[in-house]
Formats: sequence, structure tokens, C-alpha cells
Amino acid sequence: MAGVNIAIIGAGVVGSELISQLTSLKGYIEYNVVILAESKHVLRSEDYSPLNMSSWKQNLAASSKPPMSPAQIADFMKKSPLPAILVDNTSNQTIANSYPIFIKAGISVATPNKKAFSSDIKLWNSIFDYAGKPGYGLCYHESSVGAGLPLISPLKEMILTGDEVLKIEGIFSGTLSYIFNEFSAVKPSNTKFSDVVKIAKQKGYTEPDPRDDLNGLDVARKVTILARISGLPVESATSFPVQSLIPKELESVSSGDEFLQRLPEFDDQMESLKAEAAKEGKVLRFIGTVDVPSKKTSVKILKYDFSHPFASLKGSDNVISIKTKRYPNPLIIQGAGAGAAVTAMGVLGDVIKIAQRIAH
Repeated sequence: MAGVNIAIIGAGVVGSELISQLTSLKGYIEYNVVILAESKHVLRSEDYSPLNMSSWKQNLAASSKPPMSPAQIADFMKKSPLPAILVDNTSNQTIANSYPIFIKAGISVATPNKKAFSSDIKLWNSIFDYAGKPGYGLCYHESSVGAGLPLISPLKEMILTGDEVLKIEGIFSGTLSYIFNEFSAVKPSNTKFSDVVKIAKQKGYTEPDPRDDLNGLDVARKVTILARISGLPVESATSFPVQSLIPKELESVSSGDEFLQRLPEFDDQMESLKAEAAKEGKVLRFIGTVDVPSKKTSVKILKYDFSHPFASLKGSDNVISIKTKRYPNPLIIQGAGAGAAVTAMGVLGDVIKIAQRIAH
């Protein structure tokens, strides 16, 4: 029977959801999961027969097999009698660094792991100089930007068919979308910046330490990925201007809790920016920009008229505007840009696309 053998790394929030979606697939692809691995446990089918996925959680927790390194997983999957796919649900740099090993071994990769595509450009080149060439694996990463939003595949198709990207700008962080939608709304409010950050943390929108969202690096990684796809060879996510929302004095405080306690001391800074924007009939938004003609990328607070699509955003949605030669009026893509269900959906969509291309 034709089909694919799949190795899944990472069984956390996104990984568990992906397994749930994969096991309820309606027969679009024939597949066997032959490795299920996390940092401390691994399930492996020695003869490439399918693992029992109905009780995977208990079986994985009970497994006494030692963890496998990326090189060991690549070695095992390389010998697979069926075409092989690696699904990496982690944000692990070491696994990301190993993608060239998988791709050169003919193993395809589907992943939401941004680090693979936004770290040093040498890693990007060592992935995409080979991915998709005869004898090598494919590499799909739709969920590395905008979770399950249809963004990367359409953008690549535009470019492949001869369109040229002029400008991409957008709100790429669900966390910072929520914070600015609440703090700087079209209807004026007295909401303080520090209070909105606290509520965002209570709602589970922020990382355990909110500074990991407020430093802008997550947005910078996404901007790096879109810039590279658009043809700008951005060196890394730290090689261009990124505005941090962390006051200088709080960069080195010992914990996220201490940061939240002291953040109100700096509310005046954000308040004056908000008041200035409101006087102009504008709101503040935290924006990532790729400007291809000027070869510039940036991440910073910008002001938008009340009538702009970015001003009317609600909740933690993402919104991306893509202006190209063929789309002088920008194409706007908007929707949930975070969350396990939509992230896993984007990854599973990639798995299906790969399987349809490689299954014999």
C-alpha cells in the first residue's frame, strides 16, 4: 500500500493537537506514524509498522527507550521503505539546525518552528539550496508565520509565477495585537498599558515572562521569514531595527513578576504616544514591515488612521497587507494568528501537501 512514514517530534500543546487532527483525517493520505519523540521519551516502530496512536499519550509516558538525537531520527527515517516526513512541533534550535541533514537524506520537513527560517541566513540557504531538488526532501513551514493563516504558500506562489513583492506590513503577534487593540482603541479609554499587559498574561496570551513578547523578537523572526521569501537576504532577526517595548530600566530585572510589578512606573511613556496619536485621529499598532524596493525591514510602533484595516482589529487577530506589482491595492489577510488548533492545522496542511507530492 502506497503512503508515507511520519516521525513526529514534540507532543506538547501544538504537537498533541496535531496528533489529534492527524488521527481524525478523512483518508486524504495514507500514513503511518513510526516515531513519536519528545525530550525525555520516544516511541519507535522497529519494523516501520504503524504505532498505535489511540493510546499514544500513555505509551509515550511509559516508554523507557532513551531519547533519539536528530541525527539518529534522520538515520532511522532514511531507511524507511516508504517516503518519509519529519514533523517538528518544537521551537528547538538544535532540531532546526538539523533540517539540512533530513532534507539531504531525502526526508521532507513540515514545521511551525520559526527558528529554522529566521536564524543565521546560512541555515536558510543550507535548507532551501536543496529542498525540493531531485533526490532531496521538501520543506514546508506555513505555520511559522501567522499560524494557520494562508500566507506563506500564496506568497511563494505569487513570486513563483512572476509577481514582485513591493511591501508587506502587518500585525504578526497575537499577544501584541491584543495589547494594542485594548490600549489604543478607536473609542478613547483610560486603560493603562501596564494593566493591559497584566490582563493579557492572565488570559494566557503572553509567554510566562511577558518580556519575551514585548522585546519584539518574535515579530522580527516572522518579518525575517517573509523578507527572505520576498527576496531580501536578511542576515538574521537581530540584524535590523526592532523596537522593544521593555523600558531600558526593566530589561535586567530578575523575573517576569518583578517586571509586571514595576511596569506601571513607565506608563507615562506609552500614554503620551497614545495621546499624540489620538489627537491626529490615529491609533498605535505594533507593526512588522518588509519594504523590498528600499531593501529595509523594521519592527516598531506606527500610527494608523481610524479608517485603516489595522485600526479596527479585534482581540488577538493577526492582519497582513501584501502589496505587489499585481496587487497595487494590497491583499489583506486577517484572522487568528495564534493558538494550537490553527497552528496544528497549518502544519497538517503542509503534511498533506508533502504526502500528495511524494507518496508513490
